[in-house]
Amino acid sequence: MKESEQRTIFNEWLDQHRGLLFKVIKAYAFTSSDLDDLFQDVSMQVWHSIPNFRGNSAVSTWLYRIALNTAIKWSTREKKHADGHQEMDNMINVLRASDEPSDERVTWLYEEIKKFNEIDRSLTLLLLDGYSYKEMSEIMGVSESNIGVKIHRIKKQLTENSKQYEYGV
Repeated sequence: MKESEQRTIFNEWLDQHRGLLFKVIKAYAFTSSDLDDLFQDVSMQVWHSIPNFRGNSAVSTWLYRIALNTAIKWSTREKKHADGHQEMDNMINVLRASDEPSDERVTWLYEEIKKFNEIDRSLTLLLLDGYSYKEMSEIMGVSESNIGVKIHRIKKQLTENSKQYEYGV
């Protein structure tokens, strides 16, 4: 593959799937500098992986898998999740292009997702993006039945945690 062709594909995919990539990145990186670092890592991995794309799955599924795998490796390497992070309320919301006030339910959900282990965090993001169990299975490399069990547990945990709010979340 020629570099110019690779560059064209890379730019198209980043333009079309930037939101997807940032959803994953935001779930794994919590400071603005970490967001930038992880985005750079994901972007580099996408760049290097373009020649290996065979079209056996949707581009979005393939990019999701790259982003999740890169984010998991990055978070393991960084070991910054437990301490030293500013609260998400104090961060600039990189997913929102407008100046609308943030929805406290979305903030709460990201705070809860942040507490999950890497696998549950990834599954939650995939679920929120509307992926089927089959697609999640392909992306995560685990059986559909295992996906179903994990999703059931995640939903139960989120439901229990939301009961502390007067109207739920």
